[in-house]
Amino acid sequence: MNLMPQIGFFEIVMVAVIALIVVGPEDLPRLMRMAGRIVSQARKMAGEFTAAFNQMARETEMEEMRREIDALKRDNVFADAKRSIDEAARPIEDAVRDEAAEIRDASQKPLTERAE
Repeated sequence: MNLMPQIGFFEIVMVAVIALIVVGPEDLPRLMRMAGRIVSQARKMAGEFTAAFNQMARETEMEEMRREIDALKRDNVFADAKRSIDEAARPIEDAVRDEAAEIRDASQKPLTERAE
């Protein structure tokens, strides 16, 4: 999509002849330099606008990627599986800890108390 008007060779020649008649040969070079500066500034502004627009698009894409990564972190299948395994193994771990504590307590008692 090109926003600049399409100007052919004939149109440029007509503009040059009209400018030469209206402005005169003495002021024509100064007018052309001024027109060149204006066109240069317009191109620079268009480039800055395009860069800003592209930056906004990249930031939007980055935000979408962040949302997708957060969703993947929340809906992580492996984390869910680990949590359910840990929950299922917790009663067994508690029972093993209790038995280990009882064995430790029993081994620390003197032999006379153990016989009773």
